[in-house]
Order: sequence, then C-alpha cells, then structure tokens
Amino acid sequence: MGIGKRLFRRSPASVPAKPQLTGKAAFLSDTDIFRDLSSQELEELDRMTAMSTCRRGKVFYTPGETGEVLFILKRGRVNLYRINSDGKKLVTSTIGAGTVFGEMSLVAQGMHDTFAEAAEECTLCVMSRSDVEHLLLSKPRVALRFMEMIAERLKDVETRMETVAFKSVPTRIATFLLQLANEKSGKIEGVSHQDLADMVGTYRETVTRILNEFRTQGYIELGRLNVAILDQDALQAIAEE
Repeated sequence: MGIGKRLFRRSPASVPAKPQLTGKAAFLSDTDIFRDLSSQELEELDRMTAMSTCRRGKVFYTPGETGEVLFILKRGRVNLYRINSDGKKLVTSTIGAGTVFGEMSLVAQGMHDTFAEAAEECTLCVMSRSDVEHLLLSKPRVALRFMEMIAERLKDVETRMETVAFKSVPTRIATFLLQLANEKSGKIEGVSHQDLADMVGTYRETVTRILNEFRTQGYIELGRLNVAILDQDALQAIAEE
C-alpha cells in the first residue's frame, strides 16, 4: 500500500454525500480551472460571476483594450484573432465551452493583444479582475490550473502558427476540419468558408475549391454552414502530409 494511504477506509454509508450543485455553480464545476474546488467554494464563485447570452459576431474585446474581466465560456465557440495591415484576419485560437478567455491581459501587461469574437451564439460568465486576483492568491489549486491552461494555450497557438506557416493549404484545411469536428457526429456546424479561410490563413475562394475537391473524392459532405466528415482516415492522411 502506498505511503499516505489509509489502512482502514470508512464505509460508503459513512461518507457524506457531496451537495448537488445547481445553476452557475454546476457549470463552473465543469470548467477546467475550477474543477478542484469544493461545493462551498463553487457556490462562492457563483456569487462572484454574472451570466449572459450573446449572438454570433459579438466582439468581446479588441487589441489595446484594458483587460478588466475574465470570460468563462459555458456554451458556444469564441475565436481569438489578429488583423494585419492589409485587413486580413488570422484566427490564432478557438475557445470551446468549459474553459476561459481574456486571461492573458489579467496576468501580463494588462492589455489585450487580440480580438475576441463569438463564432456562434454563446452563453458565458464574467468575473472581475479583482475577484480573479483574489481567487488566484487564495486558492493555489486554481492558480496552478490557471498557469497550466496558459502554458497549454501558448503551445496550441505555436502549433497552429507552424501549421499555417509551413503546411500546404489542403493539409491545413484537413487539419482544422478534424480539430473542429464533433467527436460523436463527425460534423462541423456553424462554420462558413470564410471562417475556415481565417483559420488556415488563405482566401475564401481557395477554401471553397479545396472543400469541393474533398467532396468529389468522398471525404466530406457539404451543407449550408456545415461540413460532415465521411472519411476521417483520408483527411488524417492529408493532415499528416
């Protein structure tokens, strides 16, 4: 038996049941950086946050704005992107439900360095800078997960930029289709050809041409604002070229 393990354990009947969480607290318990918190701590966190729903296209912040809140995404997708001097957009990260965004401005220079825009209808909570700072100082477990999340996100951005810089356009498109697809259905919904172009760093017309080639070859099925993957192995082979 490993060091520190109990020789005798209480019977299941003697272990107090964990209180059933409801409302925002239940959602927050499934968020990456808060999953180690107790029910009581999650209830306290519930009182610190406000929840709202917004439509696709909502811009949460722009480069140069001071970061005053942490966004906690319950439902939907948010794109973080930059725009160059020619007006071309490049998505550097896509945030999914169950995690946060806007964190870099809270721990770095205090200014956002990207745009953040809802890629579809989103439900999210916001938490003030002062509450975030208090939480990180008082809850080491949250601070550790917060730093792990930042490190992982920076790694993901680096990998994405390498893909955009060094891979062919068909390889990039195959890579992002596989990343965006729902694990169960194999579908990508609410993503336009322009959205994909912004992610892979090319023009919409190029994306449309390559998607049509993939469809002709039987790899995907195309619909309005949706793509269904029919041959994952074929796309995976292209992504690994």
